[in-house]
Amino acid sequence: MAYVTRREGCPLGAVETWIFDLDNTLYPASSRLFEQVQVRMNEYICTRLGVTLDEAAALRRKYFQEHGTTMHGLMAVNRVDPHEFMAFVHDVDLSAVPANPELVAALEGLSGRKLVYTNGSVPHAENLLKHLGITHCFDDIFDIAASEFVPKPAMAPFRTFVARYGVEPARALMIEDMARNLAPAAELGMTTAWVRTSVDWAAIASDADYIHYVVEDLAGFLGAAAALEREASAQEAGR
Repeated sequence: MAYVTRREGCPLGAVETWIFDLDNTLYPASSRLFEQVQVRMNEYICTRLGVTLDEAAALRRKYFQEHGTTMHGLMAVNRVDPHEFMAFVHDVDLSAVPANPELVAALEGLSGRKLVYTNGSVPHAENLLKHLGITHCFDDIFDIAASEFVPKPAMAPFRTFVARYGVEPARALMIEDMARNLAPAAELGMTTAWVRTSVDWAAIASDADYIHYVVEDLAGFLGAAAALEREASAQEAGR
């Protein structure tokens, strides 16, 4: 089963703007790419703050819990340069991420705008999209710098995002592996889809009533949406 409908939102065949998180969403969490990023974070903190690797790992988790992202905590507490930090931690081996031709086909078959909204950086997103062979499917990338380094799920950058791209929330759908990050999207009137993974902290708030769809297979979910679009177009043409 590709997805489960939890409650009704904008019909999948009528979505005009598709908004995608990046890490552990457009590629499977099972690839463990984000674990590489976490190792790089530990190394950066260890070197930058002069602490042990164990202390760095504990601080990384603490900042993530208290500030939304490790980087946001490092910026607030330790005055770390975010661009330097991101360049270091995103220097990872993308060969861990498998090819996904089904996802490519599903994205190509889906009409409407497709945007990436990530707590990461544009270069990291560009590298991943290129690696997956889906760069051509996306219209733009809204990253943490565009958010003025305020991470999801803060509402302010969501409002900036909507204004920048002229998004009509009632005709938009956001897809994200971290359930709690979908709360502002739903509050603005978007339909939401949570990608289930094996990562415990990503499932926090996954039982919230603001989640419309629970996605088990992203390519299957998008493929089903594309099929509904074609069906709707055929019906319209037959009138």
